Amino acid sequence: MPQPPRKPGEPREPGKPREPRKKIWVAAIAATTALAGALTALLLLPGNGGTSPHPVSADEAQRLALARFRAYEASPAEVTVRLPAAETGDGTITVRAVVDHHAHRAVGAYEIVDDTRTVQGLLAWDQEGIAVARPPAAAPGAEPGRTTTRTPAPDIVTTAAQAVRRAGTLKREEWTRRPYSTAPLDRALRLVVSVAADRPDDAALLARSGPLWLRDERLDGHGYGVFSGPRPTQSVSASPADDSTLTYWIDADGNLRRVTARMSPGHYATVDFVATRVRTVVPGAPWTKG
Repeated sequence: MPQPPRKPGEPREPGKPREPRKKIWVAAIAATTALAGALTALLLLPGNGGTSPHPVSADEAQRLALARFRAYEASPAEVTVRLPAAETGDGTITVRAVVDHHAHRAVGAYEIVDDTRTVQGLLAWDQEGIAVARPPAAAPGAEPGRTTTRTPAPDIVTTAAQAVRRAGTLKREEWTRRPYSTAPLDRALRLVVSVAADRPDDAALLARSGPLWLRDERLDGHGYGVFSGPRPTQSVSASPADDSTLTYWIDADGNLRRVTARMSPGHYATVDFVATRVRTVVPGAPWTKG
């Protein structure tokens, strides 16, 4: 027969053991630990903000979907392109330019540096191809297109703003135009004028195309999420190892700070954008007539 509950202060029945409080505490701690482990495992599932690369979550897809539109809104903007001058990795090519995504045009200065030379000049490009300003006449005895000194000549520009001002003084016939080739520099310049869009991407469609969140990273004291772009092919066997050739650095508001493009195994082009618009306007040459 069940016994009535013991009243406060009433003596314990003879022979009845005290409740094992230690066992109760051990069980409570074990339950709490199990719950914490389950929550940690949940957070590390793909798309839930874990520390390992994973398919983008809904919030991350929205952030990625805004990046191209934010770049469009921010133009005209300064951009710096860097890539190896050769497949061997010897030397570098640097382009400092202003890009106008509304006009799909960019103008800038290039510099090619290797162990023996520094070559500099002006170039402009759009969605169709590249225009290079004809170099000034070489000094007597100098090899055309080569500068043996590391010190820029007085009429050679070194910043994006200087390049735009100098380009604005040139006539259309002072430019030599050509279509894009498959060279790494051409591919990098084409990326610059094609990276923006006049409206946000569809986040749901973007998420299904295979982009990945890779990691968080800081550049110039600011935090960015690093994302790989949509994978080139989609299949049931696709995995995080089947990464895109493009990687994006995007802040919490969707602003695009950097893009890298894999040109060949181990060789990348890096495109850096400024965070705010610039007042410099891309000149009409070499596209204007006359």
